Amino acid sequence: MIFKAVRDGAPYPDHQTTLKEWAEIPPRPIRLAELITTKRELALDKLLAEDSTFYGDLFPHVVEYRGALYLEDGLHRALRAALQQRNQIHARVLILEG
Repeated sequence: MIFKAVRDGAPYPDHQTTLKEWAEIPPRPIRLAELITTKRELALDKLLAEDSTFYGDLFPHVVEYRGALYLEDGLHRALRAALQQRNQIHARVLILEG
């Protein structure tokens, strides 16, 4: 299995972190097998697009909440990494208390 689990939605409260605040968090390596996705579906055209990160952050956004790592944004990048036989990605991790 690529991810630890697949969810439909996030179990943590809305953190209202802006893109600028996300950009201030330094990326760190995260194993794909530790991630819990917050989306059950993806668009295949976005997965295969060469410019899928052109308008967004280069690094996926992960929320650490109650000891678990939730992939909030970057599912397509994480799956692309798995298809390339990589078992980890660099992601920005926001730690929420709870």
